[in-house]
Formats: sequence, C-alpha cells, structure tokens
Amino acid sequence: MSETRGRFITFEGGEGVGKSTQIRRLADILRRRGLDVLVTREPGGSPGAEAVRHVLLSGHAEDYGVRMEALLFAAARSDHVEQVIRPAIDDNTIVLCDRFMDSSRIYQGVTGNLEPDFVRNLERVAVNGLVPDLTLIIDLPAEIGLRRARSRGGATAGAPDRFEREEVATHEKRREGFRDLAQSEPRRCRLIDGQQSEDAVALAILTAVEPILPAAAGGRSGGQGAS
Repeated sequence: MSETRGRFITFEGGEGVGKSTQIRRLADILRRRGLDVLVTREPGGSPGAEAVRHVLLSGHAEDYGVRMEALLFAAARSDHVEQVIRPAIDDNTIVLCDRFMDSSRIYQGVTGNLEPDFVRNLERVAVNGLVPDLTLIIDLPAEIGLRRARSRGGATAGAPDRFEREEVATHEKRREGFRDLAQSEPRRCRLIDGQQSEDAVALAILTAVEPILPAAAGGRSGGQGAS
C-alpha cells in the first residue's frame, strides 16, 4: 500500500450500532497523530449526493420501488466518489466514510431482493474501481440498535427515517447479511462486537486500522489509547 496515497476506511452495520460515534473517535485519534482526515457519509457527502439523501431518507422515493432507490443511491455514490473521496485519497488524506457500497449490497440486495447481477453492475459503475482499503462492520442485535436509533431520533430529529421505520425482522436479516459479508471478504472486512463498551469498541477499531496506516503514523498508540 503506497505511503503517498491516503486510505479509504468505511464503517458499516445496521441502524443505531454507533458508527457516527466511532468515526468521530477514530478521526480524533488519527488527527492527533498528524494525519489529514476527512469524515464523510452516505447517502450524501457531496452537494449533489446530499440533495439525493433527502429524497431517499424522507421516503419520497419508496413509492417508486427498491430498484429506483438503488439507482438513486448509485447516482449519489458516483458523485461522492468522484467529487470528494477519490480527490481526498489522491491528496494523501485518510477518508472515513459512514456507509458505502456494502450498505447497498445489504439494504437493496439482501432485503430489497434485487438481482445480484443488477446490484453488482450498479456498484461497478458507482465506485469506478474505488474499493475501501478496510471496512469495519459494527455488529449489534437489531432490536438493540433500533431502540438506540429511535431514541436518538426522538430526542434530536423527530420521526424515524425511511429505514428506521422498518420491522425488526428486516433489520435482523440485514445484520446477518453484514455478518456473512465479513466472512466472505475477510481481507477487507473486520467484524466489531458492538455490544462491548464504547471504549472497547473504539480500541477494537483502532487495532484493526493501525496495520493499514502510513508507516509514519502506524504503531504510535502508546499512551493515547482509543480515547
């Protein structure tokens, strides 16, 4: 892995598993080590993709079916990749992204029942060769994650979004999909136990990330921990 190229790390998992919290914690650690870090998210992350995000999470696209949703996600991802992620990596920045191509594999593929060839073809066009260097899948029982997500939404943002409104069984199927993904792509994906304490999850994430960091930044966790 080139020392003059940034790194692309994605965070995946069901609703309410704590991705946003852990991304913030990891970003803080890496910045303290002198690394340039960009935190971004999907759907969204670029002006064009943020416009699509509102359509998707509001549920306005739901009436058009899962195929149309998948197309909108792919369009948003393509803009995000070319306008934000790829330029940042080329500029030697560590990119931490809340969801990426694997969410489409699970949400539109596993529980949306789209044809695997259709999902793969959309992914190929949307990512245009840009695959994460590391994907961290935070694993948590769906019932716990949904309770967290709905509590968070009620306190800060009103009604649950289009995906948080779905049944627990659907979310549990997605959890199994993510777990299967971690098993099928062990070189890229790491499964992180989300039932641990927040500090323990952060430490597990840092342990997974350190081997892929540029040499000047890796292995310098002594005294800093995962806080």
